[in-house]
Amino acid sequence: MGFARTCSVALVGVEGVVVEVQADLEPGVAAFTLVGLPDKSLSESRERVRAAVVNSGAEWPQKKLTVGLSPASVPKAGSGFDLAVACAVLGAAERIDPRVLADIVMIGELGLDGRVRPVRGILPAVLAAAEAGYEQVVVPECAAAEASLVPGVSVLGVRSLRQLIAILADEPVPDEEPQEHGRPDPLLAGLRVPGTGAATGMHSMGAAQHDQGHDLADVVGQISARTAVEVAAAGGHHLFLEGPPGAGKTMLAERLPAILPRLTREDSLEVTAVHSVAGLLPPGKPLIDVAPYCAPHHSATMQSLVGGGPGIARPGAVSLSHRGILFLDETPEFSGQALDALRQPLEAGHVVIARSAGVVRFPAKFQMVLAANPCPCGRFSQADDFCECPPAAIRRYQARLSGPLLDRVDLRVEVDRITRAQLTERGARGESTATVADRVHAARERASARLAGTPWRTNSEIPGRELRSRWYAAIGAMDEAERNLERGVLTARGLDRVLRVAWTVADLLGHDRPDATDVALALQLRTGVPRGVPMAIGALT
Repeated sequence: MGFARTCSVALVGVEGVVVEVQADLEPGVAAFTLVGLPDKSLSESRERVRAAVVNSGAEWPQKKLTVGLSPASVPKAGSGFDLAVACAVLGAAERIDPRVLADIVMIGELGLDGRVRPVRGILPAVLAAAEAGYEQVVVPECAAAEASLVPGVSVLGVRSLRQLIAILADEPVPDEEPQEHGRPDPLLAGLRVPGTGAATGMHSMGAAQHDQGHDLADVVGQISARTAVEVAAAGGHHLFLEGPPGAGKTMLAERLPAILPRLTREDSLEVTAVHSVAGLLPPGKPLIDVAPYCAPHHSATMQSLVGGGPGIARPGAVSLSHRGILFLDETPEFSGQALDALRQPLEAGHVVIARSAGVVRFPAKFQMVLAANPCPCGRFSQADDFCECPPAAIRRYQARLSGPLLDRVDLRVEVDRITRAQLTERGARGESTATVADRVHAARERASARLAGTPWRTNSEIPGRELRSRWYAAIGAMDEAERNLERGVLTARGLDRVLRVAWTVADLLGHDRPDATDVALALQLRTGVPRGVPMAIGALT
């Protein structure tokens, strides 16, 4: 009788559980039994592993073979256990010393020819192995850079099972045939899986700091909206842009990620882990260090926004935009159920999805940017009479955005129609992305210094009770805001959000605490009612 064991990782959302893969050989009729709550793709690993072992030059044991995945109570899914199963079988057959396998975590799918293919979730799997105390990890060669992001873990990248057998048996490592020049490497296909997430409009390359392709200077006019974008970036506030078609709402939203600071190392690992699980990590970029940007189509379902799907839940758009921007263009066209599902992650910063296969928790701390037309035809305005929509249609259209959802949005700005003079004016351009990004960075540093030693990093994260008790405005600065609360213009949550925005304005202007001007600008950005203060941050400095 032969016995061997090694380890792999089962992912539940972005959290991993180390699974012990045990192989037992007994005399009897040749058979291969796999136990331990495997799903369909894992059950099929029996044929993949057998073919991969034989095609790698090793002998398949002609005995009764039982492979167990422990703990058996944890559901296992995916093909990432193939490598561990193959090595456990070879250890039980004494082709590999079983003592060498015991403390190694193996992650990877096997092709029928023995090549090791990448799978989704390499980074969170290696993070789980490191937290469990394991120091050696074997992964596919093309995913070694992603696994190496985890400190304190020795990563071995292999291209084939033949190479791994030679390394573990202390034999000469064979050279694999090089990929023909000019042809795509088929092993890289597993690094990016199409159709596995709600990533319509998802990208991170355009969010690089000072991206020249998305410069704020390209936006004509829109002083109020540009100020709102700057304040949103500096404090992490949610933003609602309302205006006619072609006024620049989408342009402003696309330029918001470029003025955000780069992600910290901790945030980068969180974002990369979510994208790795979703199969959206681009080859050659193992670490996402800039704020992601996700812009799903208005036909997106509730499951594609918050996560879910059949079987084990997948991350949705709110998780793919974690630590970045979720832009909902044509917001009233989204279903009411999908929009109202955003209310809980906006407050909690995470999504909990309950399924029969288990409960999954995904991070979802994002900035939401909403864009909408004022009416179905988009031409409704208080200043002109171009709109042909009946009043009832306008009310129905605007009522698609529920009050509780809008109450969670800190900044609400009306984007004006662009005039001919503004569009044809030469030489007069607004501030560039680089200039605004420098102010945003300085404001973030002031907020970080003030919030040092607390669990919060931006003004938008501070609870209202802490704002009122520890970080209050100057004497008399909140009088007008409190009167708006008494008149019903603001809710209690709205008053707290005005104070948060006022702190962000004070950080942008270099004030020690918000004064009456800072609060007035915050009120104007919240309610849209003019308060007699300049809207441009540059004009107030």
